[in-house]
Amino acid sequence: MRAASPPFARNRTRAATHSGGVVRVASLASVPALLHDLGADPVRLLKSVGLDPRVFKHPENPIALVDAGRLLEVCAQSTGCPHFGLLVGQRGGVASLGLVGALMQHSPAVDAALRSLTLHMHLRTRGGIPTRSAEGKWATLGYAIYQRGMAGSAYAYDVAIATAFNVMRTLCGVDWLPSEVQFSRAKPRDTGPYRRFFRSPLRFDAERTAIVFARRWLDQPLPGSDAALHRFFEKQIAEREALDVEDLTEKVRRALRTMLVTGRGAEQHVAELFSIHPRTLHRRLRAQGTTLRALVEEGRREIACQLLRDTNMNVSEIANVLDYADATALTRAFGRWMNCPPAAWRAKVWSGQAKPVNLAAERSYR
Repeated sequence: MRAASPPFARNRTRAATHSGGVVRVASLASVPALLHDLGADPVRLLKSVGLDPRVFKHPENPIALVDAGRLLEVCAQSTGCPHFGLLVGQRGGVASLGLVGALMQHSPAVDAALRSLTLHMHLRTRGGIPTRSAEGKWATLGYAIYQRGMAGSAYAYDVAIATAFNVMRTLCGVDWLPSEVQFSRAKPRDTGPYRRFFRSPLRFDAERTAIVFARRWLDQPLPGSDAALHRFFEKQIAEREALDVEDLTEKVRRALRTMLVTGRGAEQHVAELFSIHPRTLHRRLRAQGTTLRALVEEGRREIACQLLRDTNMNVSEIANVLDYADATALTRAFGRWMNCPPAAWRAKVWSGQAKPVNLAAERSYR
């Protein structure tokens, strides 16, 4: 007897073989309905970016991350709704995270739930990762895209951070609110939709996209958690992890997206993360046709391009984020990567899209 095909197998194959990341339809499930509500034709628009509308029939169908970014960008432009990504993210939450979300809900406390999210989200999404940190009185939950050449990243970040907000509200309850929400994108002309949804101080033109909240919330127990169900979902995820094939290059690329922004992209830090000797790390990467230096350069290039494209941060600020000695060092590196200075590259990109608002004198927490 012939085995049943997975939902929309043709698109699954395309996404799986795409040279980059994938995202599950569940994260974008509201896109067709939102397009309809905003007066656009969902079928026509999805086809215009090369997506078969049938892919949205099942939440577990994968979409290439570059296609998802391009879709969000075209949706925002076609509907005249610059906060389209925010609207999509508002409709996301724990339920859109599949097995990972189920494991989170039955974790003993918020910290354990967020650890599960950062450890296992790669089973659902490639090309972007959730990030978490805790230092002093503050903790963060954020998202970092490491997909090369990602279009529409500002909209994708809006989806991710709004979804993260809903996840935290589910875990912590209705009394929870962040101390600040940070966006690695320029301040939109109308911040009203963001202020109404997050009800918290906002900071645009930040080096990362993240929610900042009081660290004490990490110790909050989850009253609805069930230890037996937690073990059940842990076992199911362990089985998925055992079947998951991800080479070291992809793992290092994923880790570097966060480590470079936090100043921990040095050889010893990467080796420590994977619990292997630096020489072994270099040898295994060479066997896969790359080097740590090449991956670090690639990561810096992608971060620099994203911040130049989506924010008003100046070259000196971006150089500081990426741990360059000064703006001149970043400019030299950028010239090697893109054959032009950062300012010229930014001008070229902005000439083909809506230029972010100039915030040279207005980086606010509103």
